Amino acid sequence: MKNYISALGLVCLTALPATAGAFTTSRGVRVLPVSETVYEVVPRGAGGTWDYWCAAAEYARRELGAGWTDRFYVVRGRDVSVTTGRRSSVQFTLYPERAGVPAKTGWLSLGFRPGDSMSVQQGYGYCVNVPVL
Repeated sequence: MKNYISALGLVCLTALPATAGAFTTSRGVRVLPVSETVYEVVPRGAGGTWDYWCAAAEYARRELGAGWTDRFYVVRGRDVSVTTGRRSSVQFTLYPERAGVPAKTGWLSLGFRPGDSMSVQQGYGYCVNVPVL
């Protein structure tokens, strides 16, 4: 009986959908690839603005090998996740031209409009210092 229950538990666990390629940041935010050039940040809850920028920067640096001065761009603002179905996610890219996003210039991004961007170093700043907005 004990073996049967263990086997049943294992079958149930393997039946759960896996999030292939999932990356979890040091703050517990998941980042998943959407395509070769686009990745999606999916926080645990609604997530604050800084959670998205921090996770996108950490993923770009650690998984995609981006340099500190490389810029990453918003592809799609807050919306339902295409990778997990969660209610809140934001999509980013290091390659705005290939993702079909107009690259905007500017040093401050408070929201998530397509084309908004910042450097990887600026995004990492949100990981260390959580701003009060």
